[in-house]
Amino acid sequence: MLKTGEKAPNFSAQNQEGSTVTLTDLLAQAKHVVLYFYPKDNTPGCTAEACSLRDGYAELVKLGFTVVGVSADSAASHQKFIDKHQLPFTLLVDADHAIAEAYGTWGEKKFMGRTYMGMIRTTFIIGASGVVEQVFEKVNTKDHFNQILNWYKANNQ
Repeated sequence: MLKTGEKAPNFSAQNQEGSTVTLTDLLAQAKHVVLYFYPKDNTPGCTAEACSLRDGYAELVKLGFTVVGVSADSAASHQKFIDKHQLPFTLLVDADHAIAEAYGTWGEKKFMGRTYMGMIRTTFIIGASGVVEQVFEKVNTKDHFNQILNWYKANNQ
């Protein structure tokens, strides 16, 4: 997994509207990018996480953040997820897991005694220079916005 202080790999992926988004483009428009990897649209934990980020989105934007979610779901699935929960941010399609593999968030998971490959819920805060400033491996799905805000306040006083 990518660590704090390392250069974030650039990527190019489709968003929910079919437009191409790159990390370079995102960094050009914000001081910090919240790049969060999540397993699946419209599942309980992923919905809680997205809604927490939605509820704090205006404050994050004021602080210079842009928020982008990444999962293996399709653009159509992402658009339904956005519409259902009024998400104000971009969701990227990573069907081939290329972005997740580059960031180290595609790996072995265990659930109900079954082992399988899947998206490991992780959030990266990437600074304007393209360097990873923070990695959240233990994401509090219901309060993820405050996890990010508390980190920001502790490191930007």
